[in-house]
Amino acid sequence: MKINHNKKVKVLSEAITLVALSSVLHLIRVYTLPQGGSITAGSMIPIFLLALRRGPIIGVLGGLAFGFIVLIEEPFLYHPIQMLLDYPIAFGSLGLAGFFKNKPLIGVSIGIISRFISHFISGIIFFASFAPKGMNPTLYSALYNGSYLSVEFIITVTIVYFILKRRVVNVHL
Repeated sequence: MKINHNKKVKVLSEAITLVALSSVLHLIRVYTLPQGGSITAGSMIPIFLLALRRGPIIGVLGGLAFGFIVLIEEPFLYHPIQMLLDYPIAFGSLGLAGFFKNKPLIGVSIGIISRFISHFISGIIFFASFAPKGMNPTLYSALYNGSYLSVEFIITVTIVYFILKRRVVNVHL
C-alpha cells in the first residue's frame, strides 16, 4: 500500500513540476500574434515529456492544467465553446503523445497536429470576422494558426529529439 502511495506522490510531483515549467516557458515569447497564439521557448516540451513518461491519461491531465493556466494568464474569450476549443481541448490534446511512447516524435507530432486542429476549428467558427476581406475563413484560420504552430512544431520536435537522443530524460520507466 505504501509503495502505491509513494508512486502517486512521485507522479503528482512530476506532473506539477512539468506543468509549472511549461507555464514559465510559455511566458518567454519570441513572437505573439494579435488574436492570440505565440511562438514560445518550447512551452509544450514539458507536457510532451510528461505524456511520454507517464502515459496519455496523465499527459492529457497535465495538458488540461497547462491550458487552464494559459487561459488565466491571457484570456482571449469570445464564446464558451471557443474557450473550450482554444484552451483545455487544444492543450489537453498534447497528452495524446503518451500513446506513442515507443515512437515519441510521432507522438509529439500528433499532439501538435491535434492542438492545431482544435485552434483551426475555433478559428473557422469564431474568428472568421478577422479574415481579410475576400479571404476564405478556412484558409485564414489555417494560415493564422499554422503560422505560429509550425514554428512551435519545429522548435518542439527538435528539442525533444535531442533530449531523447542524449537520454536527458528517460521515457521508458
